[in-house]
Amino acid sequence: MDTETLATRIEAGERRALARAITLVESGRDDHRAQAIELLDRLAGGGKQALRIGLSGTPGVGKSTFIESFGMMLTAQGLRVAVLAVDPSSARSGGSILGDKTRMERLSRDPNAFIRPSPSQSALGGVARRTRDAVALCEAAGFDVILIETVGVGQSETMVADMSDLFILLLAPAGGDELQGVKRGIMEMADIILVNKADGDLKPAAMRTCADYAGALRLLRKRSYDPDQFPKAMTVSALEEQGLQKAWEEMQTLADWRREHSHFTRRRSEQAQHWFGEEVRMGLLRRLEADPAIRARMSELGQAVAAGRASVSGAAAEMLGELS
Repeated sequence: MDTETLATRIEAGERRALARAITLVESGRDDHRAQAIELLDRLAGGGKQALRIGLSGTPGVGKSTFIESFGMMLTAQGLRVAVLAVDPSSARSGGSILGDKTRMERLSRDPNAFIRPSPSQSALGGVARRTRDAVALCEAAGFDVILIETVGVGQSETMVADMSDLFILLLAPAGGDELQGVKRGIMEMADIILVNKADGDLKPAAMRTCADYAGALRLLRKRSYDPDQFPKAMTVSALEEQGLQKAWEEMQTLADWRREHSHFTRRRSEQAQHWFGEEVRMGLLRRLEADPAIRARMSELGQAVAAGRASVSGAAAEMLGELS
């Protein structure tokens, strides 16, 4: 299928065409990359704009359950929802489980929902290298809300904030030292913290945990571009589907505020510039790695470092000096 036909079908909202396009942008083949760039250029500037929501959380917090319940609530309101779920890849085999569709069985059958699991491969930040391209494709396909689920929580997991309009941090109640374990950086990036599993015997613990996080957020520096009540912490129960509508209303309130005060557009412009720089840097690395002479010299210097004949910093400076 040529890129013009594929672009037309994506704009018509065809799910099969969208899935095929995401496979294309995720491919590492040079010819596929050229086709992907042509496709993305054709779809650029279409005027369609979804609300991009980044979602991260500690393992076992119930991200998949939350996304399914939250997504089902949104589709029931007539919204089209795309879920880009990134699974961690094995550092040894490169394989990935990609079990999100299995965990979100109800949502995967919803005609107004699209779920795409992707391997993170070697990408930092808990997002696949081409997740941003997949976001652009989903927007072109006319989805109203795009949920970007990341692998986990940590200093390197905050890249999703650079491709989303809202960043939601999902946490569990009675986490013990979890408050200390969550890095300050990701706390500062979170727009809303949702304490999940606020049901049954865990409900009192969830309320206490929510209060702890609310207090922690008050200690962080206030954002000048957001209304006074943000960032905030709330409790939800994805299992019992409690608090989801309130959480959605708060997300809309914050997104509307940012649109009215031009922060929404400015944030997207800054993100586009950031990812342009990242794409250039990655392209330069690929060119260097493709040069046989450079690869040989890198291997030689690497062996010298491994044998203790050269320091890491010294060998790196020597390599960079030879490239200049």
